[in-house]
Amino acid sequence: METAPTRAPPPPPPPLLLLVLYCSLVPAAASPLLLFANRRDVRLVDAGGVKLESTIVASGLEDAAAVDFQFSKGAVYWTDVSEEAIKQTYLNQTGAAAQNIVISGLVSPDGLACDWVGKKLYWTDSETNRIEVANLNGTSRKVLFWQDLDQPRAIALDPAHGYMYWTDWGEAPRIERAGMDGSTRKIIVDSDIYWPNGLTIDLEEQKLYWADAKLSFIHRANLDGSFRQKVVEGSLTHPFALTLSGDTLYWTDWQTRSIHACNKWTGEQRKEILSALYSPMDIQVLSQERQPPFHTPCEEDNGGCSHLCLLSPREPFYSCACPTGVQLQDNGKTCKTGAEEVLLLARRTDLRRISLDTPDFTDIVLQVGDIRHAIAIDYDPLEGYVYWTDDEVRAIRRAYLDGSGAQTLVNTEINDPDGIAVDWVARNLYWTDTGTDRIEVTRLNGTSRKILVSEDLDEPRAIVLHPVMGLMYWTDWGENPKIECANLDGRDRHVLVNTSLGWPNGLALDLQEGKLYWGDAKTDKIEVINIDGTKRKTLLEDKLPHIFGFTLLGDFIYWTDWQRRSIERVHKVKASRDVIIDQLPDLMGLKAVNVAKVVGTNPCADGNGGCSHLCFFTPRATKCGCPIGLELLSDMKTCIIPEAFLVFTSRATIHRISLETNNNDVAIPLTGVKEASALDFDVSNNHIYWTDVSLKTISRAFMNGSSVEHVIEFGLDYPEGMAVDWMGKNLYWADTGTNRIEVARLDGQFRQVLVWRDLDNPRSLALDPTKGYIYWTEWGGKPRIVRAFMDGTNCMTLVDKVGRANDLTIDYADQRLYWTDLDTNMIESSNMLGQERMVIADDLPYPFGLTQYSDYIYWTDWNLHSIERADKTSGRNRTLIQGHLDFVMDILVFHSSRQDGLNDCVHSNGQCGQLCLAIPGGHRCGCASHYTLDPSSRNCSPPSTFLLFSQKFAISRMIPDDQLSPDLVLPLHGLRNVKAINYDPLDKFIYWVDGRQNIKRAKDDGTQPSMLTSPSQSLSPDRQPHDLSIDIYSRTLFWTCEATNTINVHRLDGDAMGVVLRGDRDKPRAIAVNAERGYMYFTNMQDHAAKIERASLDGTEREVLFTTGLIRPVALVVDNALGKLFWVDADLKRIESCDLSGANRLTLEDANIVQPVGLTVLGRHLYWIDRQQQMIERVEKTTGDKRTRVQGRVTHLTGIHAVEEVSLEEFSAHPCARDNGGCSHICIAKGDGTPRCSCPVHLVLLQNLLTCGEPPTCSPDQFACTTGEIDCIPGAWRCDGFPECADQSDEEGCPVCSASQFPCARGQCVDLRLRCDGEADCQDRSDEANCDAVCLPNQFRCTSGQCVLIKQQCDSFPDCADGSDELMCEINKPPSDDIPAHSSAIGPVIGIILSLFVMGGVYFVCQRVMCQRYTGASGPFPHEYVGGAPHVPLNFIAPGGSQHGPFPGIPCSKSVMSSMSLVGGRGSVPLYDRNHVTGASSSSSSSTKATLYPPILNPPPSPATDPSLYNVDVFYSSGIPATARPYRPYVIRGMAPPTTPCSTDVCDSDYSTSRWKSSKYYLDLNSDSDPYPPPPTPHSQYLSAEDSCPPSPGTERSYCHLFPPPPSPCTDSS
Repeated sequence: METAPTRAPPPPPPPLLLLVLYCSLVPAAASPLLLFANRRDVRLVDAGGVKLESTIVASGLEDAAAVDFQFSKGAVYWTDVSEEAIKQTYLNQTGAAAQNIVISGLVSPDGLACDWVGKKLYWTDSETNRIEVANLNGTSRKVLFWQDLDQPRAIALDPAHGYMYWTDWGEAPRIERAGMDGSTRKIIVDSDIYWPNGLTIDLEEQKLYWADAKLSFIHRANLDGSFRQKVVEGSLTHPFALTLSGDTLYWTDWQTRSIHACNKWTGEQRKEILSALYSPMDIQVLSQERQPPFHTPCEEDNGGCSHLCLLSPREPFYSCACPTGVQLQDNGKTCKTGAEEVLLLARRTDLRRISLDTPDFTDIVLQVGDIRHAIAIDYDPLEGYVYWTDDEVRAIRRAYLDGSGAQTLVNTEINDPDGIAVDWVARNLYWTDTGTDRIEVTRLNGTSRKILVSEDLDEPRAIVLHPVMGLMYWTDWGENPKIECANLDGRDRHVLVNTSLGWPNGLALDLQEGKLYWGDAKTDKIEVINIDGTKRKTLLEDKLPHIFGFTLLGDFIYWTDWQRRSIERVHKVKASRDVIIDQLPDLMGLKAVNVAKVVGTNPCADGNGGCSHLCFFTPRATKCGCPIGLELLSDMKTCIIPEAFLVFTSRATIHRISLETNNNDVAIPLTGVKEASALDFDVSNNHIYWTDVSLKTISRAFMNGSSVEHVIEFGLDYPEGMAVDWMGKNLYWADTGTNRIEVARLDGQFRQVLVWRDLDNPRSLALDPTKGYIYWTEWGGKPRIVRAFMDGTNCMTLVDKVGRANDLTIDYADQRLYWTDLDTNMIESSNMLGQERMVIADDLPYPFGLTQYSDYIYWTDWNLHSIERADKTSGRNRTLIQGHLDFVMDILVFHSSRQDGLNDCVHSNGQCGQLCLAIPGGHRCGCASHYTLDPSSRNCSPPSTFLLFSQKFAISRMIPDDQLSPDLVLPLHGLRNVKAINYDPLDKFIYWVDGRQNIKRAKDDGTQPSMLTSPSQSLSPDRQPHDLSIDIYSRTLFWTCEATNTINVHRLDGDAMGVVLRGDRDKPRAIAVNAERGYMYFTNMQDHAAKIERASLDGTEREVLFTTGLIRPVALVVDNALGKLFWVDADLKRIESCDLSGANRLTLEDANIVQPVGLTVLGRHLYWIDRQQQMIERVEKTTGDKRTRVQGRVTHLTGIHAVEEVSLEEFSAHPCARDNGGCSHICIAKGDGTPRCSCPVHLVLLQNLLTCGEPPTCSPDQFACTTGEIDCIPGAWRCDGFPECADQSDEEGCPVCSASQFPCARGQCVDLRLRCDGEADCQDRSDEANCDAVCLPNQFRCTSGQCVLIKQQCDSFPDCADGSDELMCEINKPPSDDIPAHSSAIGPVIGIILSLFVMGGVYFVCQRVMCQRYTGASGPFPHEYVGGAPHVPLNFIAPGGSQHGPFPGIPCSKSVMSSMSLVGGRGSVPLYDRNHVTGASSSSSSSTKATLYPPILNPPPSPATDPSLYNVDVFYSSGIPATARPYRPYVIRGMAPPTTPCSTDVCDSDYSTSRWKSSKYYLDLNSDSDPYPPPPTPHSQYLSAEDSCPPSPGTERSYCHLFPPPPSPCTDSS
């Protein structure tokens, strides 16, 4: 058997032992068995046992608080205030595991009582302020009391009389009594009571006993509160729980951590039953006498009740009751099937339902998983589904009312779904999306999706439907807030309200009265208007700081308020108002419904109105609708997939018009289009492709608008022509800005420049893959139409006498070309060689776009704003297809006949590794630019020798003198202010430094991006990489840091190695590593003196190469083969070179250099970049001759780096190439071809000369040897001329004497004051040589020859060893006119005496008073001495390492001042949990704890103060966050709950405590809050350093840490 606590929880006792203990009670034992909770376990102890040891009943618990039992079944129940649960186990079952009885809706279940007769559990919850009851298995749970409870704690039952009793230690402490069925509630004690903790009933004597922890007494009274008597008074420290057996009372005490006992009549015979417990909580006497059996009316057939049969003090002494929220039927016995009127609530991470049938408004969590950020909610009364939107998973989901059957309906093309509405008649689901700015609809099962409204929406939020009238209404809180109305199919749209609106968040329809209500979070009003837009009036405008969710049922409007964290309601006629739920964080949408009542109908209810897909009832007719991609047949009911349709671009939209059903144009729902130009499609994959000349991208999506992705997004300028090679699966485009025609795979891979010479503004492209030709038009000085092979070769001009030919189109059947001429306004045609030209139409105002299909041509006219059709040969039979169109750029017909045929590339990509390019009669394999084709394998090899150059937002690659392809921008994402670049030729990674002080890397195709360093990784956030250089042999990266002025080393796999070079005045900037020889070269920009230096790779062997002829050298490069170092000076505008040793300095170029920023060597040439002249130039590296411009007009140049092929033979010969030369850190090649291992500055090389380790931890007065057997030597031995370290490192770098030391002749340093003190301190005795004339003018020479400072003479303290500086002082003292000679001594003397006297008195008090009041090292510290006795709730867990095991108290030997801190320090401040200040509860919990700190009228009794609460350290560290909830301060009666620095609850759940700062959100809700919270927009332009984060509960976490969260459930994730 295990005795009371140790640090680890003891193992559970042998089950046999428990059984014996339990069974020993059955014959009435002389000594009772006590069952008690001990936080980490529940235990039993025999109160009369000889050896008082406790037995564990349940172990490994979090926070067991209250406990009770059912004797007849051997069941033990307890509450756990950390796990927020009620649990159960059995005494008489071997190895019985704890079972959960109640696990939801609890926060701080402080009290528990078992009705052993009626088989019920009763409990109190001091956070939800409720008293509840349930069956013993947790079913049929009912809230009995929820009003006028402040902090209910202990609870006791008297089933024989049908009464329950409980204590309440809130603002008005009291003991109450009520019937066990909730009837006849009455206060029985409310005077002379403060913290009533323990409560128990003497069933035999019919007396009530209670313990008061603040007033330190145990009293008793009759069960009605009369005849009150004292039992124990004044001598209790902190009694908590109370029980009795026979004539003995037992109680637990938090302060003593013990169980005590006394006589219940007299209070005498006090004794301690069990001490040194971990944290004793509730206690019960486990005996049959405490639970006598008797018969009740509930025994037979549950009293006739369908659910709960509760005992009552009134006849018939029981009553039937229903689970929370469910009403009893009229027969008084049977419960209804469930709640009828329900409020459905979306919180950030859960959904809840609240019954409106019963007045307790208890919220019940729906058991649905994976809710990340629920926003809007609605309900379908027909099928019983709850529908909700989730902003984080970007989905619309549904589940049944009990949480079962959860499924995701829509999860594509959804950004920020803010509003949702169920059309319960037509079985459709509508939603608004503030990210895509659309209103969409699907069937209730998520099929047949269609966009209804997509234009002129800014921030659509709430949406409501009127199926009977066929209308929908929505709010838009954008720049011009408004409430709009439209038919259910999205047509006949009109504005209902657009004045005096701010953020209209909530919307509700009163179908019976024909009224529309809304709540505005900015004007802080609830308003109403007739649904026809007349008679607008204000219903409520007081204390509405931030309305969000909004709904109406019957006579009431309900809303959620983010700032008040409440759900409230108002009567729509009387305007009377009440609170449904208070202090619940993370409130979003809500919906009040009658779960079974269906109101209204329309023709769509009958067979879906005959529609194949969507049925819309509108005020004029029932209309059928089709999902995206389908078109209505002429019967106007059936949807089909059309084969052919026109697709055209119109600025930010792409539209389609069916050519079969003659349906009007439909916008393809594409996101992120800004200015679409060229169009094409791939019919086999159902993809559409477009170029965007504003975003400078080429993108694609499915024809229904889904899966939008950028294919090409780098290196484009003005891509106005594009065509899809549907056979080779390639994409061709023409860019008038870069003057290039390029090709890539359809996914953007293997990009190659096909034509870039002799191009003049290429514009429109057309492909004939069957024949292998590409055609394009040019708009330059001599416009023409050109043909070439599809690999870019064999260009020839087909038509040269032509204007600006646009939208070149091929008629594949008749083999003819068509184009519009923008200069002649004609449509022309020719054969495929440009011959047989014909004018098809010459009377058109402004034809622009053109396409051909079947026997027709279709064109757009910019003057007529139309699309027209005519015969393709004659231009006759013109038909208007569509009017009122602006700026249609491109037009095409989507049909499979436009993409027929065969060529070599169709099968297996023509066996090509990258690109298969069709040519007449066959194909040619192609490679991405700069890659080379292996003719035998048809695969491509990456370039091995090339230049990389960086601009501000791009990194490009070029191969000088390459005639096959020009420079190419590499597809590297997220480049911002690139500062330096480098390359690893082995793993083929590009490395760069960006403007956010990161070092990043990626492959040349943009894959495998990663971050090597970032400021957040480092302990010091001030790292600023300047330049970098790679050691390919050791696989390390060296980089210089501007912030710390160091040279650092990183492994290429990302691990930091450390600093290799650091000096007080060093400012290393440009760096070049010469790993072949083990050196690095760097510029050192010391103040007013730039240097170029060389050092070994570990920072040793430093030597300055140049200090003259330098002003600002900005770049270095080493040519190892040539043995040269090159550098460029930006101020001298000069490029120079020298040998690697610094000899033979030579100027290579000093003319016409303006702003050089980078330098590199490739082959025979030296290249540099000039930012101001925007060019890359080169000279021959040995002579400086043959200067040439390599590239011009390159803006914002920042860096250049040459890559040459690495010889594998040379590489493997390097001593560090294999396993880093065996070194753990830095490997340096020595001249003899062997490796030398070394370490960064914070480590030392160990004895094996391979591995780096932590330096020996020598004390401050010792010196640490660098290597060898000896670690530390006395500091005095350093530089004493005699080497003591094995490696002689103690004699290196001498002398090192400081200003306060004397340098001995042989290098040793001694204290300057020991010079000439008559005693030799240097080993060579040089400190005593030449002493006669050695004292300085400001020194006094002692008689012994020692020198001390003059001011040390006559300072009442002998400084000379012989005391001669304090002789003859009175004679030498300068006279003073008005101060008595002795006054200077009297003041300090009196002060010292007084302070000694005070400290002595304090020490006496501590020794005689405080230390005698507790029982020694293991005794408790009396709570009276802790100022104000900090009290916390049951679920408090002490910060940091709370003690387990006996509390050591304060030893009397402890310093007086630290002990006194308990009395006067912060002891009186409650230890609040800072994580929960301002109501920040965990998002999984429904409780909202403290908001601000209003005056605490009755300081909370800290039930479970952890022993560590009294540790001295705790009172100093108010900043340590606790892991549990704090005590909730009292809300002042009659006032709105206090505001918080956060305008909404978003901060409650997920954000750090650093947010808790003063801000403009710290508002008084009672004065109408102004200034307003930030406008509810998810877009980042509202952000500033001072303002709050964007207004949305979905706001990206990183924005919100310091600021109040914003008023919108969506956010821009940018």
